[in-house]
Amino acid sequence: MGRIFADFDTKGFWKPSSYAMKEYVGVPLTDEIVADVEYQLGYNLPASYIELMRFQNGGIPCRTNHRTKQRTTWSHNHIAISGIYSIGSDKPCSLCGEFGSPFWIAEWCYPAIGVYFADCPSAGHDMLCLDYRECGPTGEPEVVHVDQEWDYKIVFVAESFEAFIRGLEDDSAFDENAKSDPTDT
Repeated sequence: MGRIFADFDTKGFWKPSSYAMKEYVGVPLTDEIVADVEYQLGYNLPASYIELMRFQNGGIPCRTNHRTKQRTTWSHNHIAISGIYSIGSDKPCSLCGEFGSPFWIAEWCYPAIGVYFADCPSAGHDMLCLDYRECGPTGEPEVVHVDQEWDYKIVFVAESFEAFIRGLEDDSAFDENAKSDPTDT
C-alpha cells in the first residue's frame, strides 16, 4: 500500500463475498481507469480513495458503520453502508456503473454536490457522497450522508475519505444488546 494507509490493516478491511465480487469489486485499478472516471464525473477523486481501491477496487467492508453527530432516518448516532463503489464502470456498483453516481443524480434526483460512492441498506433511500461544494472539483471533499427520505437532508460524516474509512466501526459498537450488564455474572 502507499503512504496514506501505511499504518492501516487493508488486508482485514474487505469482507470476502461472492455478492461483492458480482456487484462492487471492479477490475484492478490503473491510472487510465482513474483518469477516465474523473473525466466522466468532472471531479478529482481523493488520493486516499484511489489508494484504497488499488488494494481492492470496491467491495463490502468488514466494518460498515460510522458515527454522526446528527440524526438520520437510519439512527440517532450513526449511518451504515452496504458497500463502497469501485472506480470504473464494469460493475453495477461502480462510480460510473449502472448504479453509479450519475444514476443517483439523474434517476433519484440526489443533489449534484459531488460523487456518490457508497450505498446504504435502505436500497437507495440514503447514500454517501464525496461533497465538493466547499473545495471545488479538484479539492479534498468531505464525506456526507444524503437522506432521500428526509427531502435529501445532508448530514456531515467525516472531513475526508481517509477519515471516513478510519472511522468505520463494527455493528457491535451500536448494538445495545451486545453490551454486557456488569450485574450479570
